[in-house]
Amino acid sequence: MTEIDRILDLLKRAFEGHAWHGPSVREVLAGVTAEQAHARPVPNGHTIWELVRHIAVWEDVGRRRLKGDRAQIKISSTEDWPPPEDTSEAAWESALAALERGHQALVETVRPLPESRLNEPVAAGMSSLYVTLHGVIHHDLYHAGQIAILKKAV
Repeated sequence: MTEIDRILDLLKRAFEGHAWHGPSVREVLAGVTAEQAHARPVPNGHTIWELVRHIAVWEDVGRRRLKGDRAQIKISSTEDWPPPEDTSEAAWESALAALERGHQALVETVRPLPESRLNEPVAAGMSSLYVTLHGVIHHDLYHAGQIAILKKAV
């Protein structure tokens, strides 16, 4: 198994399931309704919906960076934490579908990467491809944990 294969396996486990630590992003989102996703049980905290959109942003940033785009996102901006425009069940399903599509696009960008590039910076002065990919994985899991807690509260 190559290092790229191991990274792809970790991406899959973190997002789709069968991770040793607990539920993946997809597993923790199973059964969440639009009403639950939009609820804010922690004052000044993020909603599940905001977390889903935020995960999608950073999976896309990771994908773009792997392709050489610096993908500069201002932290804590609406670009970083895009709020839902519509809180209907259809809009929630659309947000989940966009998250899935973005994850698959990331996987398809990683799959052909030559292992020899893993230590290269994604752009001048930025993290390596290896650190970027593991960062995306860790970011997904960090927010999956937050979603799991919020899900219990709503």
